[in-house]
Amino acid sequence: MANRSGIILAGGQSKRMGKDKGFILWNGKAFAQHVIDVLRPLTDEIIIVSDNPAYDFFQTKRVQDIIKNSGPLAGLHAGLTHASSQNCLVLSCDIPLISAKVLEVLLAYENSEHDAVQVQSRGKTMPLIALYRKHCSEKCQELLQKKQKRLQALASELNMKTVPLEKGLEQYTANINSPQELEKLCS
Repeated sequence: MANRSGIILAGGQSKRMGKDKGFILWNGKAFAQHVIDVLRPLTDEIIIVSDNPAYDFFQTKRVQDIIKNSGPLAGLHAGLTHASSQNCLVLSCDIPLISAKVLEVLLAYENSEHDAVQVQSRGKTMPLIALYRKHCSEKCQELLQKKQKRLQALASELNMKTVPLEKGLEQYTANINSPQELEKLCS
């Protein structure tokens, strides 16, 4: 069994951006590649959760949602279900600035009693920059069967720790969700 898995959620519909965010280029690399590059030295396996076979380009394990059309909770469920380790770093594909420094904050809690640990950046909790235990997949499935799709619903059901980031680390957690945010990133 692997020591630690990295899970990248890349299944969103990208309505605001208008195209698949994982393939947007920044500094000559796709967003998803930036996330992979940060996860690779910290994990024994990387799993991309996406129905899009184009993600096979990144030569990592790719899995699809087990419960279809159920949002990020379904992506998390699929990733945790397929992970081969108990500790899983979970990231969205739209955070190209992500830094190992942020992930090390999460990994400091790897041996804690929490089901999951998420960061808080600029006053917002970030359940897709988090460390989850594999057993959280069971709670995901339970919520999905009740037609719940929101990650906040999961957070309220878990023993979840929230760790506020130091101001100097907050810049690394920017989600790039719209053409305006991409323009700002590139300027």
